[in-house]
Amino acid sequence: MSTVAANIQDAAILQAVEDALAAAIDRRGLAPRLAEAMRYASLGGGKRVRPVLAIRCGLACGEGSLEALLPAAVAFEFIHAFSLVHDDLPSLDNDDLRRGRPTTHRAFGEALAILAGDGLQSLALEVALSSPRHPDRVAHEVASACTDMISGQVYDTLGGFPADTVADADRLRLIHRNKTGALIRGACRSGAIAGGGSTATVDRLTRFGEAIGLMFQVVDDILDETQTSATLGKSAGKDKAQGKMTYPAVHGLDRSRRVIESLHQEALGCLRELPAADPLRSMVDSLVTRTS
Repeated sequence: MSTVAANIQDAAILQAVEDALAAAIDRRGLAPRLAEAMRYASLGGGKRVRPVLAIRCGLACGEGSLEALLPAAVAFEFIHAFSLVHDDLPSLDNDDLRRGRPTTHRAFGEALAILAGDGLQSLALEVALSSPRHPDRVAHEVASACTDMISGQVYDTLGGFPADTVADADRLRLIHRNKTGALIRGACRSGAIAGGGSTATVDRLTRFGEAIGLMFQVVDDILDETQTSATLGKSAGKDKAQGKMTYPAVHGLDRSRRVIESLHQEALGCLRELPAADPLRSMVDSLVTRTS
């Protein structure tokens, strides 16, 4: 890979992702209302952490190009958007605000929101299978991460933990590893695979994804407790109000911040032997210090 590819600016990546998300929906020939709801759910802003990670991990492997990595990136963002639509439904978190505007079910009604989430999930697999390199493996990463994420959602909302997972700290880690961590880990893996990474490099970026996946959610837990709804663009304080397990609830704010720093250093350590990983290092640093 050329140094030019590694140095593609974040703005160019974000614009490419936005264009590819819209194009994937528009060219599919969906029922107009369904397409409108899917666009609303997936194009309504957001940090685009998962698609950018997929692309940055692919570029760090040495063989990927932005265009070749877009299918993996778009697929994971569609899965993420699907999860938010369903997570916000009255039967789950019952949220009215997402990314600073009404949630999909508030804007389109519950029935269409459910179907839009379903459509985003299935379209994600279609897009993953268009990957120019290892489409079967990329699609497998998308499907596997999605299943793990759903499992984490069950633990988070309905409980039913494995019999050997008794301590709150272990249950909390299980929730976060699946509900949030699975998609971030999978995005890193799929990007590495689509980028032609060796087995050793894919393994290294898997460990990287595991560290930042947990780190991202611990930061989220702290922000939910310390920031306002206006800052977050979603309802603040709901986890605490609903009695959900979070890192501040289980470990306290000070220890949670120490966990973040430990995971931050662990993630950076996974990148030491990757020659084109500076953009990933910068991304990790920004995720630690984010305020929304």
